[in-house]
Amino acid sequence: MRYLNLLMIFLPFAGFTQQTQKPPLHGKNWMAITGKPLAATAGAIIFERGGNAVDAACAMLAATCTMWDVLSWGGETQALIYNPKTGKVIGINALGMAPTGATVDFFKNKGMNYPPEYGPLAAVTPGTPGGLCTMLAEYGTMSLKQVLGPAMELAAGYPIEAQTANSMEKGKGMLKQWPYSKAIFLPHLGEPREAPEAGEIFKQLDLLATLQKMVDAEQQALKQGKDRKQAIYAAYDRFYKGDIGKEYARSCQEQGGLITEQDLANWKVKIEEPLSTNYKGFEVYKLAQWTQGPVMLQALNILENFDLKSMGYNSARYIHTLYQAMNLSFADRDFYYGDPDFSPEEPIKGLLSKAYAKERAKGINMDRNDAKAGPGDPYPFEGKTNPFLSFLQQKKLAYNNEPVDEDYLDHLRRGTTSVEAADKEGWVVSITPSGGWLPACIAGHTGVGMSQRMQSFVLDASQNPFNVVEPGKRPRVTLTPTLAMKDGKPFLAWAVQGGDTQDQNLLQCFLNMVEFGMTVQEAVEAPNINTNQLWLSLGGTKLDDRKPKPGSILVNSSTTDWIRKELQGMGYTLSFEDRTSGPINAIFFDWKHGTLWGGSSNHGEDYGIGW
Repeated sequence: MRYLNLLMIFLPFAGFTQQTQKPPLHGKNWMAITGKPLAATAGAIIFERGGNAVDAACAMLAATCTMWDVLSWGGETQALIYNPKTGKVIGINALGMAPTGATVDFFKNKGMNYPPEYGPLAAVTPGTPGGLCTMLAEYGTMSLKQVLGPAMELAAGYPIEAQTANSMEKGKGMLKQWPYSKAIFLPHLGEPREAPEAGEIFKQLDLLATLQKMVDAEQQALKQGKDRKQAIYAAYDRFYKGDIGKEYARSCQEQGGLITEQDLANWKVKIEEPLSTNYKGFEVYKLAQWTQGPVMLQALNILENFDLKSMGYNSARYIHTLYQAMNLSFADRDFYYGDPDFSPEEPIKGLLSKAYAKERAKGINMDRNDAKAGPGDPYPFEGKTNPFLSFLQQKKLAYNNEPVDEDYLDHLRRGTTSVEAADKEGWVVSITPSGGWLPACIAGHTGVGMSQRMQSFVLDASQNPFNVVEPGKRPRVTLTPTLAMKDGKPFLAWAVQGGDTQDQNLLQCFLNMVEFGMTVQEAVEAPNINTNQLWLSLGGTKLDDRKPKPGSILVNSSTTDWIRKELQGMGYTLSFEDRTSGPINAIFFDWKHGTLWGGSSNHGEDYGIGW
């Protein structure tokens, strides 16, 4: 703890020479960055106690879930880990699955076009407890007791920040529907403000008891002679197969949900090989097509066919090229991505083919937006015939020309958090966890908020034949951590919250560094664009709520008048904001000097500590 007084606080200060609102972090031994200052401190504590980057990342994940950083323990965890011992990048799939009874007919018989946004029927099985235990057991060095220590202190009571407290107050009408949620989030029932105030000590004693039960299971296993890994998996089993899981399932069903004890027992974390592409000598890694991660790989493959640097950063021509490449990639995401464990099999080899990308690039009109850009046909690029050609025309004709409003933007950018960690031994971790955000339905006396990820399924196969809801299936999610390698070494680890904007902002951050030579802090703060010409993955109860908005684009308020006019002449409808980077967190590996650079954008409460 003696080094914690050396935190590098993310605030502007006199004498800082670079043109960024936050200073970059520098470290020689480790770097820890996440969505909340207290959670970053949890990572620093673990590093200072001798943990590696996986230990620290797990501690930060636990802390952010406990602090309701737009997620909770009942959500899902998606991670990429670089193992310096093997030189391999590993994917962690800790996304929950649709429970027993979650069928197309079930939801359609309730008059729904999509599974609901909130409540017990929105929940897939919880993934984060299992994901954390798996990462820690397989790649960490510490015990679960050590790593959960900071989160358990937070659960016992921490001074809540205004953003989360105000979210509870704003959502109190919905929270009152669920008795266990009301008891935790609204400690001042009947008063003008029923949620906690900023700075008030917020206690979650049921959650503390759940975490203690997991630690007790681990410690008991150790006493019985089990090794560290086996003991951590004993805690895993107590959550999913023991008394915690039993209470979770009971209370879910009590409140109208579908999750059963057997659903919890059947669910497993998957350790996977990620997907990758090579962009000008950089190997960029993403999780598979059960996430939207391959969107960025597809976009890079398309953009490789253009001289982006010569266009100039955020010129009209550059913005137009980015927009078109992202539209084509998202159109493929919206139709072809889904759970690879279920049929039909996604044509991912064709989608990531360089030849397919070149063909898509040829179709870009460099003078005007293509308002009807739709899915391509990747099947010939893997020697097959597309069985869904009859659906493609329907996708091309489905648009929504209504203006962008606040509800749409909330659904487009619905946030979570990100966790980035690295250490001098070479371990690197990038996580984008989510789910169980406020207003959350608490699962009985577990203190755990249920996921809302069911809404990312579709009920109509013509919209996406690979992502139709089915018991045991994982929904295609927006969550998308990223790692890039250069010359066999880690180059950049980065992630961002923000729904369908995630891979848009991550793509531009990467290009800012490799095409335009920005430092990592410059890259995470630099103005980005966002396309709205895509199907929303979250929110909305009607098909029209989620349809693409052709030509709709977000640009930074600093965009000059002549670039605005050029874009409007190309068929774009512009909207503006002062900060458009998204809350990106990133770690850059400076091999020339043997140091780590940390970057965290000026967009939110994200915070980092390095040593």
